Amino acid sequence: MELQLKKTALSRSWILLDKDGTGTILDVDKYAIMRMVEIHARDLRILDPLLSYPSAILGREKVIVLNLEAIINFQLNSLSFSFSSISDLLELLLQHIKAIITAQEVLLRDPMDDDIVPIVEELRRRLPKSTGDEEPSAQDREAGGEGEDNEFPFEFRALEVALEAICSFLDARTIELETAAYPALDELTSQISSRNLDRVRKLKSAMTRLTNRVQKIRDELENLLDDDDDMADLYLSKKLANLSSPASSFGAPNWLLSSPNPDSKIHRSSKASTATSVQVENDVEDLEMLLEAYFTQIEGTLNKLNTLREYIDDTEDYINIQLDSHRNQLIQLELFLSLGTVCLSIYSLVGAIFGMNIPYTWKDGHGYMFKWVVMLGGMVSASLFLSIVTYARRKGLVGS
Repeated sequence: MELQLKKTALSRSWILLDKDGTGTILDVDKYAIMRMVEIHARDLRILDPLLSYPSAILGREKVIVLNLEAIINFQLNSLSFSFSSISDLLELLLQHIKAIITAQEVLLRDPMDDDIVPIVEELRRRLPKSTGDEEPSAQDREAGGEGEDNEFPFEFRALEVALEAICSFLDARTIELETAAYPALDELTSQISSRNLDRVRKLKSAMTRLTNRVQKIRDELENLLDDDDDMADLYLSKKLANLSSPASSFGAPNWLLSSPNPDSKIHRSSKASTATSVQVENDVEDLEMLLEAYFTQIEGTLNKLNTLREYIDDTEDYINIQLDSHRNQLIQLELFLSLGTVCLSIYSLVGAIFGMNIPYTWKDGHGYMFKWVVMLGGMVSASLFLSIVTYARRKGLVGS
């Protein structure tokens, strides 16, 4: 029974989309996927939802492994905002794109997920060529002519849909967070309370998680843009055309072309596969322009989050200054009370001396002195208090 449950857990639902946008639902295990697209197990493991892997765009000999995740756990409706759009947000904001892209097909995991359905529909709409596009002739493919150069490769159309979806998702979450955060911070500065502090704490925690996700996507795009060999690995159509041409196998040994296990990006020491460097020229201008567009978008999203973080830090500094000011006022009040107690203690000492029940002769016939002792004692105590306060203010020990 345990073996059967484990087998069921390993089986995952996929959707296969071809060049025409036709989708086929597949319910197969990872071994069938490995045989179908000729991918190594360690690359497929990156797409396993049971394992935690960072966002990655990996180019292999025949496929592109795409793992883009944006999981932001925060609940804004518990913060009691007056904005109806904020109070209706989900407790768990999740967007994950786990796909395998070939030169002719796209395999997308969990196609029935509510967040994946719009991506599937967008792929069906944009993967088919427009009516004006024509299939390049065999002569153009052999010569590498304009027919192939003018056509935006299938794998790039699929990659563009995935990048657009994840970047738009992260940008939308950032806008929602900004809408909730700025009013909460302004309210906190006007009234420091436990409720407002807890609200800002939750927002700051949500911002930190969102920033980490955006940073991972940005770093992955930056790493790709910094390495032309990595970008060249993503040109699947060009590699497929070179493999199908008669001259492609000349000058390269067979083991380079048929190796099912190219070095993984995670474990490799060199960044470009030998087969790619032999067969594909590093003309990556089209892909570079595509990646730069979404890198600019994700960079803008990250800048928004950094601006929000700076605003939160400024608010924290302002609150700390306010709390320090209140603390100083309390210390100053305590100082005045202590000083007044000392002065009254001197006055009480005079009264205690004259109030002792000890017989002595000089008190007889001097009852009129009582009022002068009381007034003189009060004047001395008040003068001492004012003198100490004046000295403290002159030295800057207390505020004016």
